[in-house]
Amino acid sequence: MLKITPLSAFALLSATVLSASCQNNAGSTQTAEKKDTAKSKFISKPLVTQIYTADPSAHVFNGKIYVYPSHDIDTGTPENDNGDHFNMKDFHILSMDSIGGKVTDNGEALNIKNIPWAGRQLWAPDAAYENGTYYLYFPVKDKSDIFRIGVATSKSPVGPFKAGAKPIEGSFSIDPCVFKDTDGSYYMYYGGIWGGQLQRWATGKYSGPEGSKTDLGKDDQPALTPKVVKLSKNMLGFAEKPKDAVILDETGKPLLGKDHDRRFFEGSWMYKYDGKYYFTYSTGDTHLLCYATGTSPYGPFTYKGVILKPVQGWTSHHSIVEIKGKWYLFYHDTELSGKTHLRNVKVTELKHRADGSIETINEFVK
Repeated sequence: MLKITPLSAFALLSATVLSASCQNNAGSTQTAEKKDTAKSKFISKPLVTQIYTADPSAHVFNGKIYVYPSHDIDTGTPENDNGDHFNMKDFHILSMDSIGGKVTDNGEALNIKNIPWAGRQLWAPDAAYENGTYYLYFPVKDKSDIFRIGVATSKSPVGPFKAGAKPIEGSFSIDPCVFKDTDGSYYMYYGGIWGGQLQRWATGKYSGPEGSKTDLGKDDQPALTPKVVKLSKNMLGFAEKPKDAVILDETGKPLLGKDHDRRFFEGSWMYKYDGKYYFTYSTGDTHLLCYATGTSPYGPFTYKGVILKPVQGWTSHHSIVEIKGKWYLFYHDTELSGKTHLRNVKVTELKHRADGSIETINEFVK
């Protein structure tokens, strides 16, 4: 078990950064970051510094905080718009007793070589606990280079986890988020366009390597939606056919493909606050974290606003969790490396207003 030097989640740090997030090309973003001079301070420090981490899914199990992130490494894979340079091989799970306290890296929890059906790219995971078993849900490309979602189990929240022999039947694309409703039912939200391949399933079948990056280029038609599905009672599969989790505008109409500031791209996260369902997500190429609310776990969800403005780096992926009466946003940027594919996880407080709206967060303090 590797011990990591603790870092306060709320300390400020001067750094050489640029929020080049509005650039659409990952390589361009990386170059812009390197050219900037010291202009900004960050509101939070990385949780760990000895490994690169991203896409944090945070949970409280038995009173302790566990973070299930991607583990970024540099494999020398050339950067491209499909994200091939995000070529992760394993998962490390972080734990801490409190926000701002000592953070522990609990070592390797699952390696791609121990997933029988896996090919490459072990992307953003999530976790759940039920009846004495911890479940780790993960996307990885199969041996045909198609993203599927798998599940691994352990009796410990930090693993090691044992992966199933096959992916979840009927699963595809990326970024699984598992949400437990107040009635005890579990739902999975998933999907991601561009490299996440969601657009290739628009007809219900995988379309192969061809296809547009964003919503098949149909800008004036409803945007592609994330998927939502109820999990089976054994937590190992789907209990039904996945449904569209539709996001509506203020007039009750589905967001359009051209609405890049509001439409779904990837990074689903669901939570419940004051009786409402908060579906939160990343807009991808416009680098915003947004939220929409509804009265059912299936949606539809009405767009409400921005949670987090663009951070340093191309991607934005998060989780939101209540800890000891306060709410926190776990997210990532590239403060440590300045490189798009080598990210670091952070945390900051998230605040709801009296009407349930969320105060927008800016990770930079000028």
